[in-house]
Amino acid sequence: METGESSSRCQLLELPWEDVLVPHVLCHLPLCQLVSLQRVSKPFRNLIQVYLTNCHSLDTSQLGAAIPKSAFCRILRDNSVLHHLVVHSCSDWLTDLELLPVIGQNHHLEKVDVTGCRGLSRRTLVALSLSCPNLQQLSLRQCDWVDSLSLRSLADRCSRLVSIDLTACKQLNDEAVCYLVRKCPKIRSLSLAVNANISDGSVQEVAKLCTELEHLDLTGCLRLRNESIRTVAEYCTKLSSLKVNHCHNITEGCLEVLRKKGVDIDVEPPLQRALVLLQDVVGFAPYINLQI
Repeated sequence: METGESSSRCQLLELPWEDVLVPHVLCHLPLCQLVSLQRVSKPFRNLIQVYLTNCHSLDTSQLGAAIPKSAFCRILRDNSVLHHLVVHSCSDWLTDLELLPVIGQNHHLEKVDVTGCRGLSRRTLVALSLSCPNLQQLSLRQCDWVDSLSLRSLADRCSRLVSIDLTACKQLNDEAVCYLVRKCPKIRSLSLAVNANISDGSVQEVAKLCTELEHLDLTGCLRLRNESIRTVAEYCTKLSSLKVNHCHNITEGCLEVLRKKGVDIDVEPPLQRALVLLQDVVGFAPYINLQI
């Protein structure tokens, strides 16, 4: 009787891989566990490779901060159906040599995050523009290799962009930003933070062309003045958040217009800042009569 029961049991690997295990079982496991399963046996290694070949999203941070270069190349070796690729956890070693083949064989990429990957070059941005016309979200945060020419190439071919993070891309100037928004007017989230080259002219162009803008980060753009923020307030009626910390030439009188529209601004009003400071230093803020 026991023999009959054991023979009727279905082993996990006997289930259809591509119809059952890949879409209904493995998709619920964290990437780190999937990679660990490859060590169980050769059949498991083959199964996980089938899954990785067909997965639409990969975030290497799920494997921890120290994913080996060889593991990265092996995981993405046969995949040509990626939609989302997040590789900022590979910033210590990632170069064009590892990333360009991945971009070249994945023409359906919609989201790419290479935050802090300083080992890449402008060739990566050119490859994205040539291979990924459906790109919608791109983070180039702290990628100081991004230059005006490569950004223009991206803008020419990726007009569906709705979110782009250019924080600390210090080679970019007003001309490059203006070209970007002329080609990609659907942008809803934009960061130009930590760039001393950005002036009122480019921010005003952003406001006039990207009327669907919801999130704008101008942190540390030291040349900005009230004129650009007034234009943002006039044209960007859907704006929900604005970051202008360390923009010392932008005054509260200008920001107040946006506050009244419900925009979340990362800089507190002067009176509120003074109260917080007093409370921190002497604890008197709760007793101040605000009507004085």
